[in-house]
This record gives sequence, structure tokens and C-alpha cells, in this order.
Amino acid sequence: MTKQKTKGALRENTEAIIIAIIIAMFIRTFVIQAFKIPSGSMLETLQIGDQILVNKFIYGVKIPFTGGTVLIPVKDPVKGDIVVFEYPEDPKKDFIKRVVATEGDTLQIIDKQLYVNDQPVTAEPYAEFKDHRTYPQNLSPRDNLEKISVPQGQLFVLGDNRDNSHDSRFWGFVDLKTIKGKAFIIYWSWNRDKFGVRWNRIGDILR
Repeated sequence: MTKQKTKGALRENTEAIIIAIIIAMFIRTFVIQAFKIPSGSMLETLQIGDQILVNKFIYGVKIPFTGGTVLIPVKDPVKGDIVVFEYPEDPKKDFIKRVVATEGDTLQIIDKQLYVNDQPVTAEPYAEFKDHRTYPQNLSPRDNLEKISVPQGQLFVLGDNRDNSHDSRFWGFVDLKTIKGKAFIIYWSWNRDKFGVRWNRIGDILR
């Protein structure tokens, strides 16, 4: 009788663990996923060592292993969203940047000033410029970029740390199919230089 009870308890615990794993995988695949910030390209919005949660449902439910096929469409990213996506030059890597232009928009950069649809974008409190130098486009597209149009199904993204970000200025557009989700909150932050937790950042909503 004791052996039967032990086997029954073991089976129940095993089933509970399997169910928990399935639920966790479902949540990670379709709902929310955690990411860690490894670089300073999104300073000051995101610090190195910030750990964030990304809403994977907000842009629609995608079928895994289908190249981004959307099963249940919800909405597309809009200007100002902070998005995680597959790095176009190496899809195995995840990048995080801010959307500044969407399909159908025209975009131009003149002496660090961003223009979208021929209008200067001035409401960018998150944009940081820490280098006083300005490069012509023939040396670097960082500060000057000739007018381009964003194709259908594509996005143009920039890092908030505009003088130190490897983004669409250098490698082009981001395909909507490669978008993994929208970053929305910092749930943990570790300052490796000071070897301590940034308690004041935990729980910050990203905007």
C-alpha cells in the first residue's frame, strides 16, 4: 500500500512538473520573455545590466519555426516603441532599438537632426548626443543620411544613444516578421562596475 502511494505521489509530482514546464514554455513563446541589456546603445533609457520583460503578444501571435508567420494579428509597432528583433546580419542574435519610422515614411538625417516625412522630429527626450563631432555621410551615416523611404513591412530603428549605436543607419531596415516583441518594464538591474543592484530602476516602465 505504501509503495502504491509513493508511486502515485511520484506520478503526480512528475505530471505537475511537466505541466509547469509546458506552461512556462508557452508563456515564453507567446506572451512574455526576459532579455538582458549587454551594451550601451540604448543609454540612458536602458543601462548595461538592465533586465527587461518583452511583451510578445502585443504585435500578434506568431507560429514558431515559420519565419514570423502571424497566427493572430493584433497591431504593428509604431514610432516610439522599443522593440526586440532578430539582428538582420545575424538572426541568431537579438537586438533592441527604438522605432523611428514605419512603412511608407520617408526619413532623413541632417547634422544629427532626424526628419520623418520632411518634418524635424523634436519630441525625443530619450535621444542622447554625447559626441560634438559631426561626420559627413561619405565617412559615416551616423550624423547625415540622405532621404530614404521605408518599404512595406519594414521598420527603421535607432538606438537612443545616437552617437554610439549600431542600428538601421548602418545595416538597413528591420523586417516586421523578425520582431519578437515590445519592451515594457525593467524587472532587475545589475551594475557590474559598482557590483550592486540598481534598486531605483526595478519596476521602471519603459517609454
